[in-house]
Amino acid sequence: MAFFQTPPTLGHAFHTDRVLRSYLRRVLPADVLADVTPSFEALGEITGGALYELQLRDRLNEPTLTQWDPWGNRIDRIDVSPLWVEAKRLACEHGVVATAYERKHGNLSRIHQFGLVYLFEPSSDVYTCPLAMTDGAARTLLSHGNARLVERAIPRLTSRDPNFAWTSGQWMTERTGGSDVGISETVAKAAPNGDGYLLYGTKWFTSATTSEMALTLARPEGAPSGGRGLALFYLERQHEGRSNGILVNRLKDKLGTRKVPTAELTLDGTYATPVAGLDGGVRNITPMLNITRTWNAIGAVGGMRRMLALVRNYAEKRVAFGAQLSQKPLHLDTVAGLQAEYEAAFHLAFRVVELLGRDETNELTPREADLLRVLTPVMKLTTARQAVSVASETLESFGGAGYVEDTGIPHLLRDAQVLSIWEGTTNVLALDTLRALGPTGERFPVFEEEVRTLAHAGDADARLAEAGRAAIAGIEHAKQWLLETASDRVALEAGARRFALTLGRSLELALLVRHAAWSKATERDGRARAAALRFMRHGVDSITLISNDDAALARDEELAV
Repeated sequence: MAFFQTPPTLGHAFHTDRVLRSYLRRVLPADVLADVTPSFEALGEITGGALYELQLRDRLNEPTLTQWDPWGNRIDRIDVSPLWVEAKRLACEHGVVATAYERKHGNLSRIHQFGLVYLFEPSSDVYTCPLAMTDGAARTLLSHGNARLVERAIPRLTSRDPNFAWTSGQWMTERTGGSDVGISETVAKAAPNGDGYLLYGTKWFTSATTSEMALTLARPEGAPSGGRGLALFYLERQHEGRSNGILVNRLKDKLGTRKVPTAELTLDGTYATPVAGLDGGVRNITPMLNITRTWNAIGAVGGMRRMLALVRNYAEKRVAFGAQLSQKPLHLDTVAGLQAEYEAAFHLAFRVVELLGRDETNELTPREADLLRVLTPVMKLTTARQAVSVASETLESFGGAGYVEDTGIPHLLRDAQVLSIWEGTTNVLALDTLRALGPTGERFPVFEEEVRTLAHAGDADARLAEAGRAAIAGIEHAKQWLLETASDRVALEAGARRFALTLGRSLELALLVRHAAWSKATERDGRARAAALRFMRHGVDSITLISNDDAALARDEELAV
């Protein structure tokens, strides 16, 4: 009888997630944990079951653009896939955004919300993209206190009713550049009636273009060039019952995140309202970026968790060279390394979530505020790089099946790649890390204190103490490098990526040590300890001397010897 390989399956996404459940037991009071657990159980059942099955069936469906109706009218209608339709309903009903704004559990509400995001993301085909921008838009509008816009948009952005809820876009990228938004060409002209502004320009890359509203940057007429002259505007896709001067030129043909309707738009007299004055737009959109970067990191750890769940299930079903893969020492060594990277990323992402929750309830100390400023770009760049690496390795662990589209495996790698690009590439975020530390590195002691405090939590265990010392050594080397290069802007910029990754991985190791010590003492479980020790062996210190020859090497220029 011919052999047919049994495909991998998922179980209950919450019940089978040791890392999430252990973390929640540590950080949530017993009464809060009891209250939020049913929501995790309900969503975990769906995302590991019916929604995942729909995801596999929906694989070939992508958004479509119809620019003209049969009678020659420009309509620019975008239709999304059936999974996205279902994902909207589920996200609303399960409060994937709303939970953060209902604040039932005060500063712990963000932990509850991002736990839901983490469970939901892998089965949503990146419906978390519009949700992230929705969350970011709500946070931004509330931060600036524009009463008119708050009253108009917040009830819809934070609604649990799919028929009432809105999502938001974030339209900043233009042909002139992505991260360098200061050279934006979009112009804002005062509306003839004196109410609002009309926007003119092209947005080269707009994610989730089907969202009912968006926040965007434009330069009011007469404003100075550069980022200082930009203003942050609020717009809706429809205005007074018709299209709001938004022409959809095309949908982007992307490597991954193909369910996300990403479009190139022309704004041709698009009515918009300033969110917070007519300047400082880049600064004013910062609350949105902080939120979306956090979603990016949670998406990274949620994606890694999904990949590893499939790998483990497959390894129990796949027999090669006389035994299950789950019994092969080399396979086990590979997966153990991936698990350690995932657990490290998980604890870094949720550490930022904890601080974010305290920030939104005005409970952050000045020290914590400085820490959050530094951790946000460090978290995003570190977890994104880990997700891409883990995705590549997990795909390889399926052998040829991992390269075949209809197994549903290849899209995991393609979708992971966006994580190191969206909301700032690794290099852009590395430079932002330097800015976050301050002109003289004045916030570095706060970061160092965080690492040292966490690392010493494992002192009672000789091996964990060793891991703690490795984390501290990484941060000390980073401090030394920062002091030595502070006056050399070329060396500082050239080494920024290695420096930022060293910060991220040193903190990840310290966080693993803290959780491992707790889990060992409280849960009598050594798996978190094993993750910490394995991650320590991977190394946390990426800092190295930058050679003057590197620039010539990068340009492939002739180099004298």
